Amino acid sequence: MTEALLVSNAILWVAVIALGLVAVALARQVGILYERIAPAGALVIDRGPGVGTQAPLFELRDLLGRAVKLGGLRGDGRNTVLLFVSPTCPMCKKLLPIARSILRSERAAAIVLASDGEEAEQRAFVQREGLEALPYVLSRELGMSYQIGKLPYAVLIDAEGVIRAKGLVNTREHFESLFEAKDQGVGSLQDYLRAERA
Repeated sequence: MTEALLVSNAILWVAVIALGLVAVALARQVGILYERIAPAGALVIDRGPGVGTQAPLFELRDLLGRAVKLGGLRGDGRNTVLLFVSPTCPMCKKLLPIARSILRSERAAAIVLASDGEEAEQRAFVQREGLEALPYVLSRELGMSYQIGKLPYAVLIDAEGVIRAKGLVNTREHFESLFEAKDQGVGSLQDYLRAERA
């Protein structure tokens, strides 16, 4: 009886050690997969003005009547994030607090919200979401100029009016990838990853 108990105990310890080795091997594989599937960043839809080109110049008024200039030289040296949103876009509503948070940490950037549609609906959206402090412009021409087809979509324009990054931004990582792409000097993180693999 004692001998059978010792054998079963030994078999149990061998099984525990084998399971531990399997867990270590799986953890290593997860790490390798994580490196291979890096966060790709904002998805760039290759339409509209390209990264590295001058942003179209727009001089508009926001919903509160303030003058808003998009494109061209910016006198204060700040980047501008043009964020296309809609009151009917649930992802846009989730992204707004993230955008505010990121832009508070990115002191060298300003944000301009853009949309089109019925003004009363847009004003209600601004009030409901507490967006009065941010410039919010209504312009169908602006969206057509950038050929926006999906929301939320962001364009990072530098102080000289050059488009430095753009893409669909559904998460904090996507939004931050615009600044990362600009800092890396690439059009998008997808371009950077392609260059790294080549």
